[in-house]
Amino acid sequence: MRFKDKVALITGGGTGIGAEVAKRIAAEGGKVALVGRRKEPLETVAADIEADIYAADAADADAMGQVVQSLVDQYGHLDILIANAGGHGVGPTISMSDETWANATRANLDTAFVTARAALPALIEAKGNIVAVASIAGLFAGPDAAGYVTMKHGLIGLAKSLARDYGRKGVRTNTVCPGWVRTAMADDQMQVLIEKHGLNSVDEAYQLVTKDVPLGRAATPEEISNVICFLASAEASMMNGAIVTVDGGAGTVDLPTLAFVE
Repeated sequence: MRFKDKVALITGGGTGIGAEVAKRIAAEGGKVALVGRRKEPLETVAADIEADIYAADAADADAMGQVVQSLVDQYGHLDILIANAGGHGVGPTISMSDETWANATRANLDTAFVTARAALPALIEAKGNIVAVASIAGLFAGPDAAGYVTMKHGLIGLAKSLARDYGRKGVRTNTVCPGWVRTAMADDQMQVLIEKHGLNSVDEAYQLVTKDVPLGRAATPEEISNVICFLASAEASMMNGAIVTVDGGAGTVDLPTLAFVE
């Protein structure tokens, strides 16, 4: 019961990693508030656990101010922010539209900044913590994904700034960088590979994208939530400003030597 009497706000809480974090925190005694732009996925998660749901854009300052105030009014405190909202920003720079770039910025970076800014007064009061969910795209550059790569790098910078500026006020901020995770969003990306390589299934596509990952597979949302919940718990009380990769060892691979194992 690591989260007994704790209140956690989770953006992007209706699907994938966010939904699994919500289930884990609720199972360990926490109160959970889910934010997402679509109400239906939030309701699906809330059907399995006790959760407050807010159909809102996490990059909307007014909306997030109201969400945080509602939680403080209801529970008296806010202890944890899981900044998990994100989205695509794919395409090469030379052909990327202003709209795609702006959407990547809003989905991956503005959501975390706006929500953290709204939550910080309550988190300072509670000596709480923030976990930012970035990606190994925040550490390395994937192909034709300039918006996503740039904004995930920026998210890591934001988390470092929060750790630096608010650690002395008792608020820890850490970052998780997953590799491939089997979520609905990743499944959509697998369709591109299926069409490009004439594959027969999503499973084959995941096998292809993880063939050079030392563990040889994608993560499950539960495996990522394990790490997020550790960082959000008192067990990680001395961790602040950390960047934790959960990628099956992908980031350890020396790319120029791959030709020797083909």
